[in-house]
Amino acid sequence: MDTMLNPPLAGQVAVVAGGTRGAGRGIAVELGAAGATVYVTGRSTRHGRSPMNRPETIEGTAERVTAAGGKGIALRVDHSRSEDVAALADRVRRDHGRLDVLVNDVWGGDPLTEWDTPFWRLDVAKVQQLWQQAVVTHLLTSQHLVPLMLDHHRGLVVEITDGTGEDYRGSLGYDLVKTAVNRLAFAMAEELRPHGVTALAVTPGFLRSEAMLEIFGVTEANWRDGVRRDPHFAASETPHFVGRAVAALAADPAIAARAGLVHTSWDLGEEYGLTDVDGRRPHWGRHIAASAS
Repeated sequence: MDTMLNPPLAGQVAVVAGGTRGAGRGIAVELGAAGATVYVTGRSTRHGRSPMNRPETIEGTAERVTAAGGKGIALRVDHSRSEDVAALADRVRRDHGRLDVLVNDVWGGDPLTEWDTPFWRLDVAKVQQLWQQAVVTHLLTSQHLVPLMLDHHRGLVVEITDGTGEDYRGSLGYDLVKTAVNRLAFAMAEELRPHGVTALAVTPGFLRSEAMLEIFGVTEANWRDGVRRDPHFAASETPHFVGRAVAALAADPAIAARAGLVHTSWDLGEEYGLTDVDGRRPHWGRHIAASAS
């Protein structure tokens, strides 16, 4: 099939919650490249920044979605506010009457994560806020938007996480919320299965996000220079790689078989024959295994 003439997600409607930057932006753009209409939501707009205080905006992502071949729609939504998410659901229902794909990628937890701090010294107030920001927002968003799928007995809910839950993630607060997101996908899958809706989780590998490029002092054009600082950077991936993995999942007619599981971008890349924007097929799992041997 010529995907340029017959994009696999043509006519489908998606919401990427937390689509401002990083994995969310990559996923939104790749859903657009597959032909979908994508609502890009978040708090960072050209009229004001979120507490993350970064330059990326939902409008910028929506424009990239459209440029990729889809239709990008930017809507400012604070996913911790029920009224904001309810308004988003009303907008999608009014515009389309249904929702095909929901991606929960709300994060905003970088300022709240205390790395290199043992749990007995953590600021519990920050952990509580992190829980609200990175887990409760996902549940709230699904509560309001999944009914748009139930009406049509089909749909896909994707929880974006970090790690499969098997290894410690470096900080108790961070580990707690990322593991909870994995379990959220599992629990939702159990309750959604009778309704024809699939829920699952997806983790990228070492993500070469906008922030990570800045931390390494490189750009996407010369990112390999970052290997001098950290050899593991050689196995990193752009946000488009996990984006292509999510788009492939959304187009998979056998998606129900994947319900409740945590899937990795690198395994999905191999299964679906995906490559990153530079033609590479990064495999974080294989890289880490080789590094440990």
